[in-house]
Formats: sequence, structure tokens, C-alpha cells
Amino acid sequence: MRRIHVGNALSAFGLGFTVPYLYVYVAQVRGLGAMTAGIVLAVFAVAALIVLPFAGRAIVRRGPLPVLLAALVTAALGALSLGLAGGAGAVLLSAAALGAGQAVMQPALATMIVDCSTAETRSRAFAMQFFLQNLGLGVGGLIGGHLVDTTRVSSFTLLFGIEAAVFLLLVALMATVRMPHSPRIADDPAGAGKAAGTGWRQLVGNRAMVQLCVLGFVLFFACYGQFESGLSAYGVEAAGIDTSTLGTALAANTLLIVVAQFAVLKFVERRRRSRVIAAVGLIWAVAWAAAAYAGLGHGSRAMATAAFVSTYALFGLGEAMLSPTVAPLVADLAPEGMAGQYNSAFALVKQLALALGPAAGGPLAASLPGPYVVTFLGFSLLITVLALRLGRGLSAVQDHPFAARSRVVARGGVPAEPVGAEA
Repeated sequence: MRRIHVGNALSAFGLGFTVPYLYVYVAQVRGLGAMTAGIVLAVFAVAALIVLPFAGRAIVRRGPLPVLLAALVTAALGALSLGLAGGAGAVLLSAAALGAGQAVMQPALATMIVDCSTAETRSRAFAMQFFLQNLGLGVGGLIGGHLVDTTRVSSFTLLFGIEAAVFLLLVALMATVRMPHSPRIADDPAGAGKAAGTGWRQLVGNRAMVQLCVLGFVLFFACYGQFESGLSAYGVEAAGIDTSTLGTALAANTLLIVVAQFAVLKFVERRRRSRVIAAVGLIWAVAWAAAAYAGLGHGSRAMATAAFVSTYALFGLGEAMLSPTVAPLVADLAPEGMAGQYNSAFALVKQLALALGPAAGGPLAASLPGPYVVTFLGFSLLITVLALRLGRGLSAVQDHPFAARSRVVARGGVPAEPVGAEA
């Protein structure tokens, strides 16, 4: 588990190391223009959407570790070639390889966490994963920002070369991991073809998982999908926030996650998961209300800035509450041996929301700031409604595993393992 957590931190470090500078690199440093840079970012996202459905099946059939190693090698080759590419075609192919590799890493690592954890330790393990991911992203972005120089192509070549080296280092580290045996489709040759063909049908037939995917889409669309597009545009255009303040707001978000993650963990893991998610919806509604005050109120510039930074901080609090809640719930809804398929499906939903969120929020925030902030406040309240509805379809073990374990222990038994949701 320690090695898996190091893998999470290093993969996030690689992402934060280069992705914030991808647009500048393509448009300005390579001189390929804003249009090509925009296409590269789109290819980065589309590649993830294409490979994730196949990644789930591969994880189920082969196990998460081989899939992770293949994704790391693919991402390393993509990063290295991106640093050397000079033409538009080479840049697009390199970005596709890097985006596909990085997209597959997350469900593979999440499935490894599921296989190496128990019902008692899973929430804490995923909280640690989220903590290290944010730490890796922040440190990667900070170091990468000090290395890049838009006047020297070689500085970006070095940047992407270091990212490739990090991924290859992670290959060497992960190759030493010996995963505990867990059921795979390949373990049952007679049922392999049938199970692989019906994996997605089985998932769609799991009503609770479908509800969670819908809820997850709204979560990522209304929060993460607005960070670097809609909310930023709203802050600059409507609230009159300085560009430098956007960096302060993002830092406040990351800082609150780092500080609050383990402080809220004990509180969260003793509560019903559906109600924790519902509470996050209410917290984010308050965050959007603070954003509305910053952009539409009549306070001073200092008050508007404080309100805007508070918006990002409140988002961070909600994220800290979600990390030990949603990912373990996905794992507990998965039938035995299908965690990889379920993790990949949820990652696909997340990627789709992150692709559509900026496209929908950015233009709306720039042109109609009032309706923008009201719309996403409504989305936050919708999260609460969807979470409470989801809770009615979950078993006691899935929704409140701490209480279920406590009841078993009180009767003198052993803690129950989570069971898959019935369709």
C-alpha cells in the first residue's frame, strides 16, 4: 500500500509538472498557434475518453498492475516525444499518448488500493490517495513553473524529459509490488468471454451504480469542471479579481485539502456516505453564494476578494469530505472481481464531466455571470437531492459500513466485508 501511495503521488506530480504549461508550450514556444494548442488540449481529453472503457475490461481480465505498467510506459513515451516534437502532427500524437496513459493510471491505482485494503482501512486509504494527489499536483506545478522559460525550447524539453523519467521510475517501483490475489475473469476460462461481454451490461443493470455515476457527473461538472474555466472567468469578469488572486484562490483550495483531509476523516467515516455527499452539496451551495457576493454584491474590493478565495476554500472542504466517501462506495458497489470495471466507468464519467464543464461554464460565466452562478448553485443543491435519493437504494453496509461493522463486533463476530450491490 505504501508503494501504491508513492505511485499516486508521483503520477500526480507528473501531471502537475507539465499540463499547466501545455498550452503555452504548443501555442507560443513551438509557435503552432492558439488553434493547435486548443486542439491538443481537446485531444488530451478525448484520448482519455476513448481508452477508459477498454481499460476497465483490461483491469478485470489481467489485473490492475500490468495495466498500470503499460499506462506508465505509454505516458512516458508520450511525454518524451512531446518534448521533442516540432510539428503539429507529432505534437497531437504525443499528447494523445500522454493523455491516454495518464487517464488509465487512475482506475488502475484505485483498483490496486481496493485489492490491498479491507473494509476497515479503505476510506483512510482513499483519503491518503487524494491527499498525495493534491500534494503531488501542487509540488509538480510549483517546480515546473520555476523550470520553464518561454524563450528557450530546451527548458520545455527538459520539463517533459523529467516527466518521462518520473513515469519510468514509477514503472521500476511498481514492478516490485506483489499484489494479493483477487478474482479475475481470466481465472475462469469457461466464463471469461461471457463475463467480459456482459461487464458493461451488468454495470448498467446495477441501479445504485448508475445513480452514483449520475451523481458523480454532477459533482465533477459543478466543481472540478469550473475551477480553471468558468469560475476563473467569473472571478475576473464579474468580480474584478486580479489574475494573481486566482493563484491565491487555488492555493487556498489545495491548502485546505492538505490541512483538513485527515481532520475530517474520522468524522466522515462514522457517518452515512449518502448524507456526507448531501452535506457536500450544501457546502458547495454556500461556496457559490460566496461567489455570487464577490461578483454581484456591492462590497469593497477586499471583501469581494475574500469571498472569492472563500469559494475555492469551501470547495476544498467538500473535496476532503468526498475523497474517503465516493471512491470506497464505488468499490463496495462492485461485484467480486469487477472493481476495475467499476473504477474505470466512474473515471470515464469524471473525464466526461471535466470535458463538458469548462465548455459549458466558461462562455456562460463570461457573458452572463448572474445566471452562471445561480445555475451552479442549483447544481450544488441537486447534488444533495441525488445523494439522499442514492442513500435509499444502498444497503446498510454500503451506506454506513462503520455502523455495520460495529454491530457485528458488538455481537462477538468479525467485521463484515462489503458486498456488491444488487441490480
